Amino acid sequence: MEWSLTHFWLILALVLCLAELTSGVLLLLALGIAAGLTALVSFLGAGFEWQLVAMGVFSGILVPVAIRWIRPHFSPKGVAYGTTGTGVESGRRYQTLKRDFDGATGIKVNGDFYRLKVADSHETELPEGTEVVFDHFDGTTAVVHSVNRNKEH
Repeated sequence: MEWSLTHFWLILALVLCLAELTSGVLLLLALGIAAGLTALVSFLGAGFEWQLVAMGVFSGILVPVAIRWIRPHFSPKGVAYGTTGTGVESGRRYQTLKRDFDGATGIKVNGDFYRLKVADSHETELPEGTEVVFDHFDGTTAVVHSVNRNKEH
């Protein structure tokens, strides 16, 4: 059996599609399909330069389609990935928690624990279960306002 560029593109397509099983973002699947289509271009006799152009064009079409229109159908409802820290949580109420291993006070935003700092007093320790209103992030620290203090103003 003689190896050709068609075999290379098919092997690349297979490896990319198998690698997609570890990521789940559909990017590698789109690239794998693009490599498979490029194998077809290679089989039809196009030169290596045109194969590279075909791979670029197929990738340029399939990657945005997979990420923008197909991937949202596989995401759980109500989850907006990549929004933490963009300000969409501002004004929401949270209950403070104590972290087990070090006793740090914080809140959970989208399932992730963030240490907190009270905006007015710069306190970092509040009793567990205290209701706070999230304001913004300062690095990885959640800046909050105590609900009781908001009622006094």
